[in-house]
Amino acid sequence: MFKYTVCFVKKNNELLMLNREKAPIMGVWNGVGGKIERGETPDIGARREVFEETGIEVGPFFSKGTVTWETPEGGLDGIYVYLYTADEDLIYETLKKTREGILDWKSIDWILHPLNLGIAEMAAQYLPVLLKKEGCYTFTFNNGEMYHS
Repeated sequence: MFKYTVCFVKKNNELLMLNREKAPIMGVWNGVGGKIERGETPDIGARREVFEETGIEVGPFFSKGTVTWETPEGGLDGIYVYLYTADEDLIYETLKKTREGILDWKSIDWILHPLNLGIAEMAAQYLPVLLKKEGCYTFTFNNGEMYHS
């Protein structure tokens, strides 16, 4: 089991993104998330993290996956990724400063634009798959490329 989650909340053609104030990807737009607590499943930890960082209570995920990569020491590490669909009537005003960084709704076209250097490297590669259709996915990040099954 991996230690961390990253979660994206989708409303219409936008995702709620966090410009991180802390390492490891300081200054980069990504989803919200964090560490899975003792006794939690990844699914429960992901929903808790979304609520703690945004105040939004999400329902079941639309799609999810695991992203894995080889560590410099030759081991395997990874993270659980989730995509939730917000209720149509959700009103969530941004820009919002939090302890983790700045929250803002970003258009999916902006997030996935090939010239956008401000998105977490792996997120830009797995988000198109998560957004395409409901399901569970396995992603492997190797030498700057993402593969999925």
